[in-house]
Amino acid sequence: MELPIDHFRLLGVSPSANAEEVLRAFQLRLDRPPKQGFTYEVLAQRSELLRLSADLLSNPTQRQSYELALNEGSLGLELSSKREVAGLLLLWESKASIEAFKLAKKALQPPQAPALGSGRESDLTLIAALSCRDASMDEQSCRRYALGAELLQEGIQLLQRMGKLAEERKTLESDLHTLLPYRILDLLSRDEEDEKSHQEGLRLLEDFVNRRGGLEGKRNSEKIAGLNQNDFEIFFLQIRKFLTPKEQSKLYINWYRRGSEDAGFLAAFALIASGFTNKNPELLQEARKYLRNININGFDAMPLIGCLDLLLGDVIQAESRFRSSSDEKLKDWLDNYPGETLGALCDYCRNWLKKDVLVGFRGIEKQTVNLDDWFATKEVQEYVEQLETKGALGRAKSFLSSLGTEQQIENNLSNNAKSEANLPMPGGSLDEILKEKSFNSRLISKGLFLKSDLVQKIISKYYSLFETINKSDFKSFILKRPIYTSSIAFIGLFIIGTSLGLLTQRHQAGNKKLKDPLSSEIVKPENIKTNSSGSSELLNQNERLDLDNVIPLTSVEPSDKEIQFLIESWLKGKADILSGLENQILKSVARPSLFNRVIDQRKKDNSLSQKQVIDARITSITIVQRSTNRIEADVDLNYKDKMISSAGEILSETVIPTLKVKYIIGKNKNNWQLVDYISGK
Repeated sequence: MELPIDHFRLLGVSPSANAEEVLRAFQLRLDRPPKQGFTYEVLAQRSELLRLSADLLSNPTQRQSYELALNEGSLGLELSSKREVAGLLLLWESKASIEAFKLAKKALQPPQAPALGSGRESDLTLIAALSCRDASMDEQSCRRYALGAELLQEGIQLLQRMGKLAEERKTLESDLHTLLPYRILDLLSRDEEDEKSHQEGLRLLEDFVNRRGGLEGKRNSEKIAGLNQNDFEIFFLQIRKFLTPKEQSKLYINWYRRGSEDAGFLAAFALIASGFTNKNPELLQEARKYLRNININGFDAMPLIGCLDLLLGDVIQAESRFRSSSDEKLKDWLDNYPGETLGALCDYCRNWLKKDVLVGFRGIEKQTVNLDDWFATKEVQEYVEQLETKGALGRAKSFLSSLGTEQQIENNLSNNAKSEANLPMPGGSLDEILKEKSFNSRLISKGLFLKSDLVQKIISKYYSLFETINKSDFKSFILKRPIYTSSIAFIGLFIIGTSLGLLTQRHQAGNKKLKDPLSSEIVKPENIKTNSSGSSELLNQNERLDLDNVIPLTSVEPSDKEIQFLIESWLKGKADILSGLENQILKSVARPSLFNRVIDQRKKDNSLSQKQVIDARITSITIVQRSTNRIEADVDLNYKDKMISSAGEILSETVIPTLKVKYIIGKNKNNWQLVDYISGK
C-alpha cells in the first residue's frame, strides 16, 4: 500500500525541524498513542513506523537523499501489507481523514478483506469509523454539507455491513440526523443548472417537514434534526429564497393536505405570486380557496380577498370586502383616502403585491407592480369574461385610466420611497402597528406558526422593511395583530430619527423674541432661497412670529411657510412628549394614529425609566405634490438624539447630519394634519 503522505507529516514535524526536534516529536508520539480501542499489535506497528521516520529524518545523509527524492516528486510512502493498518492509523492521526477513510473502506472489501473476527478487521473498521466522522466534519467546515452527509452515509453502511461498532454507528447516525437542515440548504442553494441536487434538496425538505408534523412542528420537533421551532423558522427563512413560487406552492399544498393549516396561508401567497408574474388569473382563484379555508382566531381574510377581487376585475366586490373587514383602522384609512375609492384599492393592492407577495421567491426579481399591464393582458381579460364580470373589468380599467398610468404614478414619487411613499394607509400585512411593537415579542403561543417568529423573520429579511437608517440599539418591529389582517403598505424607518422634535415659536417674557424650542439661543433667520427644484426658504424670525396663530391650520391653500410651520409644530410636540414634558398642540397637527404612537412610545420609555432628548433642525423643505386635500413634502433634517436613563446616564446617542423625511399632510374636515411620514436615505 502507498500512503499519500511523507515522513515529515507522518511524524508531525516541520520540514525545517532539526534532528533534536525530530527526536522530541517522536518521543511525544510514542507517549501519546490513540486510546479509541485499537489492538496491541497495530499500536506496536505504529510505534515501529514512527521510529523508522524518526531515524531517517535525524540521519543527515538519509534525510538529504530523502529530501532530494521529495523535490523530484516522490511523495508517497510504500508500506508492506503487515504495516498497512498502522500506516492508515498514522494517516488518520495526520488529519488526512478522507484519504484514511477511503483506503480503510477499500481494505475491508474483497478480495483484500481481512478474516472475519481478526484483529486486522477490527482495527480497519475502527479506523474507517473515526476517519469517516472527521472527514465529514472537514467538509462541513468548508460548508460542503451534502458531501459531509454522503461520507456519513458511506460510513454507516460500512459499519452495518461489518456488524461492528454499534456505538460508533449511532454517533454517525446522530451526526447525519443533525446535518439534515444544512444539507438541504446546501443542495437547494446551488446553481440552477444543478437540477439533480435541487430535486434532492426538495425531496429531503418535504420529508423533513412531514416528519415534523408540518410547519407547526406537531410531532415533538425538537427531536427531529435537533431543531426546536425557533431554529426551524430560521432555517426555513434561509431556504425559502431558493425555491420558485411553483415549487413553494406545491410543497405548501402537500403539507396543507397533511393537516398543516399554516401551510394553506403560505400556499395562497405562492399561488398569487406565480399567478401575477405569469399573468395566470386561475391561480388567483385557487389562492382564494386557501384564504377562505383558514380558520384561525383573529385572522381577517377580507382585505386579502378584496385584493384578489380587484385583480379579477370586480371593483364593487373588492370594496365590499374592504368594508367588511374587522380592521377599523383600515376602514378609517379608506374613508380618509385623498382621492377616489378605486385609487385607494389600487394603491393598497399594488403595495401589498410588492411588499408582501412578490418576495422570498427564486426567479422573481424586485419589480415595479404595474396593474395596467395586468389588466391589459389578453389572458386576464378572457378569464374575467368567463367569470361574467366584464363590466367590472371595464370599470376597473376606466378608473385606472383616470388615475394615470403606472409610470406616471411612479414618477410622482421620490426615488427612495416609490409607490409606498404616498400611501397613508395601514397597508399590507404589517400596517403601521408594525412600527410600535418589538420584533422579539411573540404574538401568541408557540403552536401558531403563522403568528410566530418565522413570518416575522421572513418579513424583516425579504420584505425590504429596514433598508434605510439604523440606530445602534434599533430592533426589528412586529405587528400587534396577526400578519393577515391587512396587506402591506409603505414601510419606512419608524422609530429612529424620523419623529424629530423641532422649532415652534416661544416668546421671551417681556420682549417677544422667538427662541429655538430645543435650545436657549435666539433662532437666527436662515438665508436659504428657493431653488430650481422647488425648495422653500426656511422661516426667519419675523415669519415665525406671524405664524403664531396658524395652528390649527385651516387655510384652503396653505402656503409653503404654513406647511413648514405645521411640520415644525409636530416635531416640537413629539420632542416635548418623548422628553417627558407636556404638549397640547400635538393633537391639532397630527392624526390620532400618529398622536397615539407618540404617547405609546413615551409610555414604553417611561416603563423602562428612560427618556429621549431630541435636537433636530430643518435645513431644507420641498413641496413635491399638492392637491385640494393632500400635500407631500420632502424635508432634510440635521438630527441628534440621546436616550437617557432616570439616573442621567446616556444609554445611546445618534447623530445624523442629513436625515431625509417625507411628510404626508391631509385635510381632515376643515383642518390640515400630518397623516404619516417616511424616513429614507
